[in-house]
Amino acid sequence: MTDDITTSRRDFVKGAATGAIGGALAGMGFYSYSGSAYNRLPKVARAQQDFGAVRSVKVTNISETSWFNNAHLMEDIRTSGGLLVDQYTIGWGPFGNGKGPGKSSYEDGIAPIKKMIPNDLEAAWAVQKKSSLHPDNPGGYACLIEVEDLDGSKHKYLLDVGWSYDWMDQSFKREGIDQMLRSGEIEALFISHEHFDHFWGFPVAMKYNDHLPLYIHNGFYKEGKQYVKDSGYKGDPKVVDKEMTQVRPGMMLIKFDVPIICRVYGETSLAFNVKDKGLVLISGCNHQGILQMTSTAYSKLKYDNDRFYGIYGGLHISPFEDWDPKYDDLVISLGKWNFERVGCNHCTGHLTAKKFVEVGYPVVRGTARFRTTSPDYLGNGDTITF
Repeated sequence: MTDDITTSRRDFVKGAATGAIGGALAGMGFYSYSGSAYNRLPKVARAQQDFGAVRSVKVTNISETSWFNNAHLMEDIRTSGGLLVDQYTIGWGPFGNGKGPGKSSYEDGIAPIKKMIPNDLEAAWAVQKKSSLHPDNPGGYACLIEVEDLDGSKHKYLLDVGWSYDWMDQSFKREGIDQMLRSGEIEALFISHEHFDHFWGFPVAMKYNDHLPLYIHNGFYKEGKQYVKDSGYKGDPKVVDKEMTQVRPGMMLIKFDVPIICRVYGETSLAFNVKDKGLVLISGCNHQGILQMTSTAYSKLKYDNDRFYGIYGGLHISPFEDWDPKYDDLVISLGKWNFERVGCNHCTGHLTAKKFVEVGYPVVRGTARFRTTSPDYLGNGDTITF
């Protein structure tokens, strides 16, 4: 795997200290909270790159339940050193070592399970449950994206792989992802960013297909790159080092360089131009912030009717349900784009989804199945089509 960027803790902390609000908060999605925030974004001429079009995009939510208890997650982060702590040291599975909060390491965690992954995940997770913090809290985020081309041909992609080996394997089987991976139906895997709940379930995907094309941000740390290898991946990862990477006609991968909590750097999101409809944006967490994601797409891409059509994924406004009045300004400012379909979940927060409904946004509600706690937004097993 090539090292397109060497991201050190010094680089991360330096980035986290940059900006009017602070890069760490920006990376949490707190990029801005007012309608006037667009005025603070760099003014650039619209490049409007033509990247083709697709007929439709369907998203199946494999799992949006990244963890099951907010209080336990935040307690573990706090007792391990706070928001800038290295995620691999916290003590969560699969990298717990039984020494307590903030005393783990990638090397200690992977050693006892390295020979078990990816083929004996049940045993590997059982080992980790004995030495990790709140071992039943991990879940994970992952979704299946099905793209129909203008000629009617269809293509399947996986965005993220979740966290818990047990939970994600159950979720993959529930939605038939295991068979799609085995048969080669899924054409590529995109890891939106290195966070535990989006990436640490990587061996689950490798259990079923250890050579499918893989896209990762070039801000991955050495631990993340090593984990790809230790999980049994036999392909050649595509390390994304450009702002715009066209995957196929009508499908673009956008790279954002932002420092994120728990020592993670960078996130990628997907953009689709749906013929006669307009632009659809799909994110994992959207740590870059809604304003930055929408403004980047507006300035860089050409799409039908010059119109934003839909959005799906984590929108990172109030992931811990801790509403602050300034978030209302961000909710209102999203109305600038006039989305026709809003599919949110994961770290958007249920309170945010309710606020979207209150201001009249066309939020697609869910069915509250498979441990999703509310129908406020699209939950586990739910689908949305653009």
